[in-house]
Amino acid sequence: MIVLFTDYGINGPYVGQMKAVLLRDAPQMPVIDLMHDAPNFDPHAAAYLLASLVPEFPQDAIFLGVVDPGVGGERRAAAVNVDGRWFIGPDNGLFTVVAMRGDKVRWWDITWRPERLSASFHGRDLFAPVAAMIANGQDVPGEKVDPQERIYAGWTPEYPQVIYIDHYGNAMTGIRASSLPADAKLSIGKHKLPRAYTFSDVPSGDPFWYENSIGLVEIAVNKAGAAAKLGITLGDRVHLDGQL
Repeated sequence: MIVLFTDYGINGPYVGQMKAVLLRDAPQMPVIDLMHDAPNFDPHAAAYLLASLVPEFPQDAIFLGVVDPGVGGERRAAAVNVDGRWFIGPDNGLFTVVAMRGDKVRWWDITWRPERLSASFHGRDLFAPVAAMIANGQDVPGEKVDPQERIYAGWTPEYPQVIYIDHYGNAMTGIRASSLPADAKLSIGKHKLPRAYTFSDVPSGDPFWYENSIGLVEIAVNKAGAAAKLGITLGDRVHLDGQL
């Protein structure tokens, strides 16, 4: 399957145009809309979110990831294979966390360019055709490089910031819950948060943090939106007893 992960939003023509190319070039492949509200213009935060979502997918899935504020500029285009799964998109750090956590990583710079390449829509014109090529069993149209030359240096295993706020107002962070002590207390802004197992374990209106369904530390309020009630915004920093 081809899995879409973008910051395009569901409104407008962008997702539909990209799907049209995929269905034209690889009509046999199912296309999954994983999410189209990844953090806008922020491949760093999006990288931690993407990495947490990957394990649910088959080992031969092809991820078409586009969070690309540098589109049309000097950033490279990448095709990365991590433990059998493919990741196609801009070389701007979006695939760094997946690669850091993988066992076997292979990396190509995509050098192929289509006859028509717009300055602002490489998802449709470049990355979707390459994803279709790989889905069809073709070789990557590019040059193989050492992954260590492409993985962004200095990125930490955990990212102690809010990277996504969902429909309910819950705030996901880039921290894997398994990396914290079981009794860890977190703070964000002026708010100190105990750990709970799930929403029903705390009274209505109380804030807490818990391990969400994809293994990340998530800040929530039982029967309320944590973002609005606690004044949380994307990029806010999370602290563990002053350590994070």
